[in-house]
Amino acid sequence: MLRQAQSDGSSVFSDRSAVATELPSVSSLAREEACRWIRASDDELPELLANARAARDRFKPGVITHSRKVFIPLTNLCRDYCGYCTFRRDPGQPGAHTMTPDEVLHVARASEKLGCTEALFSLGDKPELIFPEMRDTLRKRGFRSTLHYLEAMCELVLRETSLLPHPNPGLMSAEWIARLSAVSPSMGLMLETINPALLAAGAAHDNAPDKLPTKRLRTIEEAGKRGVPFTTGILIGIGESPEDRVDALIAIHDLHRRYAHIQEVIIQNFRVKPGIPMRNWPEPSRGEMLRTIAVARLLMPEVNLQAPPNLSDPDYEQLLDAGINDWGGVSPLTPDFINPERPWPHVDDLERRTRAKGFELRQRLPVYPEFMERVALKPGLLSQKLMQVSDAERYARRVA
Repeated sequence: MLRQAQSDGSSVFSDRSAVATELPSVSSLAREEACRWIRASDDELPELLANARAARDRFKPGVITHSRKVFIPLTNLCRDYCGYCTFRRDPGQPGAHTMTPDEVLHVARASEKLGCTEALFSLGDKPELIFPEMRDTLRKRGFRSTLHYLEAMCELVLRETSLLPHPNPGLMSAEWIARLSAVSPSMGLMLETINPALLAAGAAHDNAPDKLPTKRLRTIEEAGKRGVPFTTGILIGIGESPEDRVDALIAIHDLHRRYAHIQEVIIQNFRVKPGIPMRNWPEPSRGEMLRTIAVARLLMPEVNLQAPPNLSDPDYEQLLDAGINDWGGVSPLTPDFINPERPWPHVDDLERRTRAKGFELRQRLPVYPEFMERVALKPGLLSQKLMQVSDAERYARRVA
């Protein structure tokens, strides 16, 4: 029988504690138990889900959050070639584009009128390292690298609008994490997987040097050393095993136990798209999603857990049964440029389905309420803007 989580919030796994700093890593026993439950039978699944819901309800009872955002694809040029990606382009390909500052500001201001509070910057990883066209574009705009340009665009949005930037620029050095944290309250990098075999020829990360797990874990750790509220997660269904999923979740939580900086873990499911190398790949089932989310919740009872609703339509509300407490960013203006064939649910529909499951839907900022003090105590424009758009509970301020 699956052991119940304790009233103090500790994990269902017998030797894991919810304390978030300087605790030992997970033992083989905890991993074995997690690996067993991620392969739970259909008869065992209700028990697994019930325990995950109980852990979620002890963590944050009664409330499911989302972030009303605008999706800013700063550049879709990228030096990585992932088998599941339709976002990236080479220079000269149809749709290849690097946004101008005017374009960035235009879409940010338009979203501001629709009640957005987050500017989610997504972009390819260091395209200037392989594309002279990108180097030329950056030079003409007065920048040495894509990260320099991103820094300037985050500062532009922060200065000229009420939006808060949240950049996802790929691998970052300690210096760049520090620089970007001055113009954004939070940032993110998906770990995706812990299995380096996915970089092999024909695998999902073939010809994607920035997807090496050790490099991505290093970036997440550097953010932890600097106390940056950080979003990460795993991508399931790209060739990894259920045990790989457990190992990736354990790696994330071990970093959080050391640095207490993981504000959110995303469980994202691969969806097939025409024209990608993985177009004939099997998608993960709903049962796999529910099992992975539930095990993630039981491994990390004190961490915000998200699954994108648009990737689980038409019945995405079922994900609440596995223990998530957040829907992620939902935009009333821009599509999901990573999964353009999967439109965001309307916020009214999101609220209706969330309430039908017995929860209140609250709009959060890109930085979660419990992490806001880390940013708010820093002097400067970022903390000023953060205070202007947050309410007394540190959620997004309601606009009448």
